[in-house]
Amino acid sequence: MKHKLLPTLSILIQASLIALLPFAQASAQGRERPARINDKPNFNGIWQALNTAYWNLEGHSAEALDDFWPMGGIAAIPAGKSVVVGGSIPYLPQALEKRNENRAGWPATDPEAKCYMPGIPRATYMPYPFQIVQGEGDTILFSYTYANANRPVFMNPEDHMIAPVDTWMGRSNGSWDGDTLVIEVNSNLDQTWLDRAGNHHSYAMLVTERYSLLNDYTMMYEATIDDPETYSEPWTIRMPLYRNIEEGARLLEFNCVEYSERLLYGELMTVPAGQ
Repeated sequence: MKHKLLPTLSILIQASLIALLPFAQASAQGRERPARINDKPNFNGIWQALNTAYWNLEGHSAEALDDFWPMGGIAAIPAGKSVVVGGSIPYLPQALEKRNENRAGWPATDPEAKCYMPGIPRATYMPYPFQIVQGEGDTILFSYTYANANRPVFMNPEDHMIAPVDTWMGRSNGSWDGDTLVIEVNSNLDQTWLDRAGNHHSYAMLVTERYSLLNDYTMMYEATIDDPETYSEPWTIRMPLYRNIEEGARLLEFNCVEYSERLLYGELMTVPAGQ
């Protein structure tokens, strides 16, 4: 029965993309920006985090990457403050061991190195911009630079559901809490990581995101992660996001598949990627 739902879901997503395209074009071209849409805050725009959470959600010192020493300071990890409320992730003991295994195998073990879609919340604070397209209908679209990932947010309660299969970007069910956009993301594939430090989750993860505009150029982002298979209690990350206001701002494609082929299939390739 589950497989019969997938074509319907695909058609619905495609229809949502087509319906929201005019709003995406208007936002990208810098046309007049209304303060509100259907009496809700206007989140349209290209947004980006300006921190080092993509390296490690927890606080970390600057560190050399010994395997990449010919690149010197270019390949060093910059220091960063924790974006985890309370400072640290409350791992269960066995899950912490798994995190350490992930970290020891980096970068080959990182899904980012393999150009897999990043999942939520990681897609939000990667070092690439993403776009929010908010129209007047029942769907909001998020489009990401990295790996051409995207996800529709289903705002109509009648469309809220748990996806029939787990996916890289999960299923996003949206609602409004006053002027805050709230998104519950379920059905998350357990192969995604939360950062480059090996922080991870299980199939049971439920992410509750909260997007709150502070002004036309800044919003506060929160994501509460509930996963009893991995953590002793739910925990939250919090960070500001900034809107790109340069003239002609738009997302540029970063289709990283070809850059990952040698890592994934090196022993099977007769001609190295890029040649």
